[in-house]
Amino acid sequence: MSEPIDWLPDGTPYSPRFGDRYHSENGGLDQARRVFLQGCGLPAAWAGQPQWRVLETGFGFGLNFLVTWAAWRADAHRPRLLHFISTEAWPVNAADLLRATTAHAELAPLAEQLHAQWWGLLPGVHRLAFEDGRVLLTLYVGDAQEMLRQQAPTADSVYLDGFSPSVNPEIWSAHTLKAVARCCRRGTQLATWTIARAVRDTLSECGFEVQRVPGVPPKRDNLHATYNPRWEPRARTATLPDAAQHATAQPQQCIVIGGGLAGAATAASLARRGWQVQVLDQASEPAAGASGLPAGVFAPHVSPDDAVLSRLSRCGVRTTLQQAQQRLQAGQDWGATGVLEHRTDGSPGLPADWNKGPGADWSTLAPPDAREQAGLPPDAVACWHAQAGWIRPAQMVRALLRESGVTWRGQCQVASLRPVPAASAANPAATEWQALDAQGDVLAQAPVVVIAAGAGSHTLLSDRWPLQPVRGQVSWGHYAAHLPPPAPFPANGHGNLVPSFGLGSTDQPGGEATERGWIMGSTFERDVTALPASATDQQAAHQSHWDKLQTLLPTAARQLQPSFDARLIGEDTAHTTTAKVEHWAAVRCTAPDRLPIVGPVHALALPGLWVCTAMGARGLTLALLCGELLAARLNAEPLPLDAKLARALSSERM
Repeated sequence: MSEPIDWLPDGTPYSPRFGDRYHSENGGLDQARRVFLQGCGLPAAWAGQPQWRVLETGFGFGLNFLVTWAAWRADAHRPRLLHFISTEAWPVNAADLLRATTAHAELAPLAEQLHAQWWGLLPGVHRLAFEDGRVLLTLYVGDAQEMLRQQAPTADSVYLDGFSPSVNPEIWSAHTLKAVARCCRRGTQLATWTIARAVRDTLSECGFEVQRVPGVPPKRDNLHATYNPRWEPRARTATLPDAAQHATAQPQQCIVIGGGLAGAATAASLARRGWQVQVLDQASEPAAGASGLPAGVFAPHVSPDDAVLSRLSRCGVRTTLQQAQQRLQAGQDWGATGVLEHRTDGSPGLPADWNKGPGADWSTLAPPDAREQAGLPPDAVACWHAQAGWIRPAQMVRALLRESGVTWRGQCQVASLRPVPAASAANPAATEWQALDAQGDVLAQAPVVVIAAGAGSHTLLSDRWPLQPVRGQVSWGHYAAHLPPPAPFPANGHGNLVPSFGLGSTDQPGGEATERGWIMGSTFERDVTALPASATDQQAAHQSHWDKLQTLLPTAARQLQPSFDARLIGEDTAHTTTAKVEHWAAVRCTAPDRLPIVGPVHALALPGLWVCTAMGARGLTLALLCGELLAARLNAEPLPLDAKLARALSSERM
């Protein structure tokens, strides 16, 4: 449940848990600006930097974040990327958050954007994105000391905040302050409003040079500190095995091989950070492979034990929602419609007591009216995924490739990769990578290459890992836009159905299509690569989809039966308006554990060679997250997800 809040007569939020006000008597705005922002030397300290990383203990209502964000917006010399990392053991509810923050008129527009993403904050790591992905709020929901040790972000500034040490001693304890110190580099500035002797002494013991400074009323004094230990700090424990070997805070040049969703997501994520990226693809147009799927479902995975895939899928869905809202036309290219999952095995799938906490923002047992709309019997077991929907991946790919700094090059089939010396005075051992065609001619050269070629990745990786090709076939059709769709919302659980998606291009804003499509699939044919599929295989796929649809959504099946009959029993449609079901197929690839592979191929032996592949059947949910994870690892940034989940995706696991 969300943290309960009381409101004092003067409008100040009050915490019954800690018996204390959330803000000082002046409402917290002066404190945010003068104690924390200015206390850390901002905005001057971040001027001209490619990125800046602020770490805060105790998010509360987010005033410190909003003030820092506002300062970033107003600064002509701001860093390209602002990271704000904050711990919070007890997130407040969205309504209280909005009430507390919109009381400050100058922050209200930013507060409303924060409020719009303030949902589903289960324990763990949540990445909220603003300003087209250039202001990134990473929330660590849980115990501050535990989360900081686990995630180990590097901080350029620290806001040491929280309820008074007298009522919440844990946030000011020695073990928490030591965890904070481990996140600091030499020169990191720290600011806080308390001058408690125990806090000062512990900070000094942790390597900070501490000084009292004039306070912000009603405080007489505040505290400033600089991390500058007398000893040489021990090498920080890397969140991922090779983190210290490849990370850089300076943008570079990069080649991405593969023009599908994984490649485009990687390219756009790097370009947002100032990289110059060439995307090479053997096809003449982007999204010519598996990402050319006419439309598909993205939705959280559920499991009684909230397994790795379930937690990964929520991170992926949040990222997909952020990017789709930013880049695509709602209703035509994507829809945040929610998704019904028909649990045909009869198990609810959700952990016990799931509906009593923030997990209910993600998924719940489907209410009776949703099952009724889907035409399911009253005793059918189903989940409703509120944060889910459908998307046309090819439209997303094209939108990602429009990111400034990305150059698309089609008809460039990379046959091999070759490292070449690129020594300089600063780095005499440096190498670069050349992408070669079948004749040995150089297509492109850069210090970093990312292989994101889907089923074609194994060749460029010299069969280093056991990647398995998987062919997928779908059945789809179209209908006039004024007609009702075969179902009110997408469904999955026994195959998946998108009942309504836009057909045609929407390069013109506001463009409306006269036809819409539906799509049902997909098959999962391991070690099958033949394209196009034979007539026999196509017919078998249509039959499989028809059989599944009758169980998944019986009402939709009745509406689509004439189209399937026209295909399956070969009815003569020359004198009818019934259109046969269409066919589409492509080949994906998977790793043995069915999770994507993201990271360096071999950090020591092959520096600069990276991979983002093996999306399998979950590319629509995970590819955009994987692009952000790869960019974070390359740029020495806080990870966009739980470190344990990042390790589950990492190439090092292979």
